[in-house]
Amino acid sequence: MKRRAWLLGGTGAAAAAAGLAWQRWREDTSAAAAAAAATLTPAAANLWQMSFERPEGGTLAMASLRGQPLLLNFWGTWCPPCVKEMPELDLFSKQFAPQGWRVVGLAVDNPKAVREFLARTPVSYAIGLAGFEGSELSRTLGNEQAGLPYTLAFGRDGQVLQRKAGATSLAELTRWAQLR
Repeated sequence: MKRRAWLLGGTGAAAAAAGLAWQRWREDTSAAAAAAAATLTPAAANLWQMSFERPEGGTLAMASLRGQPLLLNFWGTWCPPCVKEMPELDLFSKQFAPQGWRVVGLAVDNPKAVREFLARTPVSYAIGLAGFEGSELSRTLGNEQAGLPYTLAFGRDGQVLQRKAGATSLAELTRWAQLR
């Protein structure tokens, strides 16, 4: 009987320790993610002061989007995964606009190619012409390889909620929208 009590007590203690360890790991990873988002490079923090020429003319001022959840997508006309995900970004833009979400595509490409592409394949969300310097901007925002596509979700406070190198999907973006 004593052996059984010791065995049950030991099993319970082990389960409690495992539960505490799991909870601590979860808190640590959440804290690490929050710290990473809060410690953007100065160039990334300056994103909100940047402006980009728009393909149709005019200027896209990032400051005008601050305070709203924002999906920011770096793309190029020459990038097949970028082109493939654009209809889903467009759909996300339309579906989540009522909840305050804005979508911006920053074209890492030459302006003429972007204008010609958008004439054939229009989208309803805002496009900014980042030029080839957009690769460096994406790098400051965590895109270490500067590959395309690269997508980030920002909360109303301007902090990064989520980021992904590679193509996204509507289902994935919908999950991101729940984070704001």
